[in-house]
Amino acid sequence: MTAIFDSKNRVYFSENYPETPHRLNHCLGDHPLLTLEALAQLGEVLPEKSVEYNRGDLPIGIAPEDVPDNGLPIGETIRRVEESGSWAVLKNIEQMPEYSELLLGLLGELKPHIEQKTGEMLRPQGFIFISSPGTVTPYHFDPEHNILLQLRGTKTMTQFPAGDPRFAPDETHEAYHSGGPRNLVWDDSMAQAGTAWLLSPGDALFVPVMAPHFVKNGPEPSISLSITWRSDWSFAEADARAMNAMIRKLGLSPKAPGRYPVSNRAKAYIWRALTKLKIASYG
Repeated sequence: MTAIFDSKNRVYFSENYPETPHRLNHCLGDHPLLTLEALAQLGEVLPEKSVEYNRGDLPIGIAPEDVPDNGLPIGETIRRVEESGSWAVLKNIEQMPEYSELLLGLLGELKPHIEQKTGEMLRPQGFIFISSPGTVTPYHFDPEHNILLQLRGTKTMTQFPAGDPRFAPDETHEAYHSGGPRNLVWDDSMAQAGTAWLLSPGDALFVPVMAPHFVKNGPEPSISLSITWRSDWSFAEADARAMNAMIRKLGLSPKAPGRYPVSNRAKAYIWRALTKLKIASYG
């Protein structure tokens, strides 16, 4: 079977993982599981919680509760992506055996390089984005290590430095890791600090854990595949943020977790212990 990431790209990934955004090339091409009709059918059989879609003519910064519905079922949203003016994501595609095989095959090519740096590759997941011309994915961050593979059309992802409170304040991280939304507050003054990555079919982009970003689609419908995974480090960072949220509620100003390779284990272990005690105390 032909590798999706050739040896040159795998080496380049290894040199930059896990903290440096970088462009890769892939040869996933026109895979039969990733055609528009195949994705429409996938959207129709996935559980409701695994499908998210809405109007795509959105501002960069918008609260989740203000995102408008597009008035169509998911299958028609995808089939009519040319004119529906919509953005859709199919989440956790690994729930379906054939898509799980595709995802694990892709990540398997990178697994040795991942585990050399951040240990065991945990919780592999796949997300497929289908978006109409000109649509926007608002400013947000994600807790996973992520590679976005562009399959059809073009889009520009603008990324901002991970862990920098200018672009995502510590309180926002803490709120997210305590159950809040991932959308971030946007300010036009931040725009010049972002790095814009134009992605065309065959391009892929690595996104570090919690790196703020927004996405603008090009003049044609777009299909992108996001392959993600977690690591002991990413889980420790998340738990340390949750611990900081508790500390802040006590009126203190906790120190932010360190970025890789700082382990953040002390706060993470305390949070996990407190969580277990809470679960035990409530049965």
